[in-house]
Parts: sequence; C-alpha cells; structure tokens
Amino acid sequence: MKKIIVTLAALFAAAAVMSAQSMAEATETAKLANDSLSAGEYATALAGFKEALKMAEACGDEGLELVATCKDIIPKTMNAMAKEELKEKRYDEAIAMFQETIAVAREYGDEDLAKKAEDLIPQIYMQKGGALLNDKDYAGAVEVYSKALELVPANGVAALRLGMALEAAGRGDEAVEAYKTAAANGQEKNANSQLGKLYLKRSVASLKAKKYSDAVQEAVASNEFAANPQALQVAGQASQLAGKNADAIKYFEQYLEAAPDAKNAGQVAYTVGALYQQAKNNAKAKEFFSKAVTDPKYGADAQKALKSL
Repeated sequence: MKKIIVTLAALFAAAAVMSAQSMAEATETAKLANDSLSAGEYATALAGFKEALKMAEACGDEGLELVATCKDIIPKTMNAMAKEELKEKRYDEAIAMFQETIAVAREYGDEDLAKKAEDLIPQIYMQKGGALLNDKDYAGAVEVYSKALELVPANGVAALRLGMALEAAGRGDEAVEAYKTAAANGQEKNANSQLGKLYLKRSVASLKAKKYSDAVQEAVASNEFAANPQALQVAGQASQLAGKNADAIKYFEQYLEAAPDAKNAGQVAYTVGALYQQAKNNAKAKEFFSKAVTDPKYGADAQKALKSL
C-alpha cells in the first residue's frame, strides 16, 4: 500500500508540472495572438485565440480566467474581420462572417455584440443592392433587396429600391406591389412618384398600341399617384381617339389648367374648341378658339373658326 501511495504522489506531482507547463503554453499562445490582433492580423489572431482557448480548457480550474478572456475576445476579433470584408466591399464574405460572429457571440454569452452584428446584416444587403442597381444588374438587385425585406419587412427604402429593380427588370406588376409596400412604410412621396412614372409609361405604350381604354385608366392612375399634366394629355388623346369626346374635353381642360404655359397649349385649346363646336356648344367653342389665336401653327385656323361662329 505504501508503494502505491508513493507512486500516486509521484503521478500527481508530474501532473502538476505538466499542468503548469500547459498553462504557460496557453498563456504564451494567447499573448502571441494578442500581438497579431494589435498588428491588425485578424486571421492569425483568431487562430491563436482559438488554440489558446482549447489549451486553457484542458487545464481545468487553472485555465478558467484565460478561457473567459479568449471567449470574450474571439467574437470581437471575428466582428473586426467581418468589418474588414465590408470595408473592401466583399459583401457576401462580410455577411457570412457576421453570421459566424453572431453564432459564436451567443454561444459565449455576448448578446450585445450578437445584436449589433445582426443589425448590420440588413444594412449590408442595402449596400450590395445599391451597387448592383448602379451596375444595372437588376436581377441581382431584386434578390438582394428581397433578402433585406425578409429581415426587416418595414424597410420602406428597401421596398422602394426593390420596386425600381423590378421595374427595370420588366416585372412591372411586382414593382407596383413593392412601391405600395414602400408607401406604407415611410416612403409615400417617393413611391407615389415612381408609381406615377410607371403608369405614365404604361399609358403611353397603350396609346401607341391603340388600347385606348387601358391608356385612359393608366393615365388617370398616373395622375392620381403623382400629379402630371402629361398623363392628362394622354388621357385626353386616348379618349378622343376612342370617340369619347366628352371625356377628351374633360381631360384636355384639366391639362390646360395644370400646364397653361405648355408649348402645345394653343394646339390643345384649338382641339377643345373643335370638340365643343362638334358638340354644338358654340359659347365654349369660342372660349377655347380664343385661347388659340396666338398659336403660331393653329392661330389662323382658330381665327377662321371664330369668324364662322
């Protein structure tokens, strides 16, 4: 029994020496990692702190302080690496690294850092989306802005830019829905402006395609979203071509009220006068022919019309 006790004592002594050596090695490894961190060599520092953590954990109670230090600094180092990727506009790499940071920070109990990293990811998607939109990579921009909206559904700016990307990609109906989402989330003015332009383009295209009913509806929608004299003019033209003269008069009069100094104001006034004349409303016909008498192109005809009335 005495021999066994002596042997165990020797083993304990040896273990203590080994533990002291391991702890010294762990401390030295952490010190070297810290030097790398100070030099901005984040990858080397991270590898060093991870190794020091393993070594310290193997030292039991003696390594607890170093374990805590490593667990504090590892996610912070990863966060710094993620920010470096973002600085270099390597957006995918930055997002991946921030996601790793979040997981490790939460594992090690640093909820504050995890939350801050989590809040940055939607912003990175916005930056990446802007770069893709500027490069006219509309499909890529749609994908990225959609991800930003998945993370923050109330992000009105993301919805607005998603609408712009969808519209540029020829996905007009989806763009309309995105703009409406943007309007409901703090971007009403900008979204309505985009919707006004979108519907104006549609109305002009419908007018050229002789889809007069569609042209009128789209022009009216354009003007409702964003007051636009051109939309009223398109509505008037489409109505006139469709044989709906009363509607044509209404829209042309609204156009002249909205844009009295337009270059074609005389031409439109002459047209309204002629439509009133056809409707046998001579008083109104005279009113609008009188507005066209100074027009360089239609003035002479307006004067003749007035004399005939």
